[in-house]
Amino acid sequence: MQLFSKKGPSGFTSSSTAEEVTQGIDGSGLTAIVTGATSGIGAETARVLALRGVHVVVGIRDIKAGGEIKEAMIRDNSKAKIDVMELDLSSLESVRNFSKQFNSCGLPLNILINNAGTMATPFKLSKDNIELQFATNHIGHFLLTNLLLDTMKQTATEHRKEGRIVNVSSRRHRFSYPEGIQFKKINEKSGYNSMSAYGQSKLANVLHTNELARRLKEEGVDITANSLHPGLIATNLFRHHSLFNGLVGLIGKYVMKNIQQGAATTCYVALHPQVKGMSGCYFADCNVAETSLQASDPDLARKLWDYSSDLVQSRFQVPKC
Repeated sequence: MQLFSKKGPSGFTSSSTAEEVTQGIDGSGLTAIVTGATSGIGAETARVLALRGVHVVVGIRDIKAGGEIKEAMIRDNSKAKIDVMELDLSSLESVRNFSKQFNSCGLPLNILINNAGTMATPFKLSKDNIELQFATNHIGHFLLTNLLLDTMKQTATEHRKEGRIVNVSSRRHRFSYPEGIQFKKINEKSGYNSMSAYGQSKLANVLHTNELARRLKEEGVDITANSLHPGLIATNLFRHHSLFNGLVGLIGKYVMKNIQQGAATTCYVALHPQVKGMSGCYFADCNVAETSLQASDPDLARKLWDYSSDLVQSRFQVPKC
C-alpha cells in the first residue's frame, strides 16, 4: 500500500511503520497503558512499545486472548514487560474497577493510549444505557482518563518526565451528524445511522483531547494530550459492515495501510522526542494534520466535557470530572 507516500516535516510518511518511527528510542523506565490491544493496531502498538523497553499494561475485555497475546510478545522479545488487566470500555463499572486496580498497584503511569474502539455497529445500548459506539469510543475513555489522571500527574512530578495521553480518533470525525454531537438524542434509536454515530464518537475523541489539553496547560501540569488518525487499515473494525468488509478483502492491500503502518502514528505520538511539549494537536501519518471545523470548536469541546461528566455522574455517584 501507500504507493505515493510523501515525507512530512517529521521525516516520516504514510508508509512508515511503528518500528521505523521509534527506531533508536529508549523507553526503559516508562509505563504505558494501551486499551484494546487484543488485535490490530492496539496489539502492534503494545508490541512495539515493549520492544523499545516500555512496561506495557494492556486493558482488554478478553483476558484469555490477552494472555495469548502476552505469551506471543514474550516469545518474540524475552525482555518484554507486559501485564494484562481486564477492561471493558463499554461498561463504566469495568472502567472504574480497572482504574482502581491500576492505581493501587504502585506502578507509575507515563503514557495512556486510548485505542480501543468499535465501528459502525447496529443500534445497541451499553450496560449503562448509552449508545454503544459513544459509550465505548468516548465515554469509557473519558472516564478512564480522568480516573488515571492523578497517577499520571504524580508520575510526571516525581519522574520529572512529560506524561502523554494519546487518543486514537479517525478521519471519520469529519462525518458525524450535521450538528456534530447529538446531545439531546445520543441514545435514541430513531434517526440512528451507524456510520454517522461512529463519526460522532470519533469527533468526541478529538474534542475531548482538545479540552483536556487546555485544562492540563491551564493547570501547569507536564502532561500532553493529542489525538490522531491512524489511517485506513484492514482490521476487524469493518466486521459490522458487509459491503466495506468485502471491499477490504478485495482491494485492501492495494489502498490501505497494513497493521505495522497503522500503528506508526500512535507510537510516534506516544514516544518520539519530536512531539515533546506538543499538546492539543491532531496527527495523521506521523505529522500534524488539520481537523474539521467542528473538532476545533472550543465551545463544543467544553460542552461535550460537561455533558460527559454529567452523564458519568448520573450513572455513578462520583465527583464531576
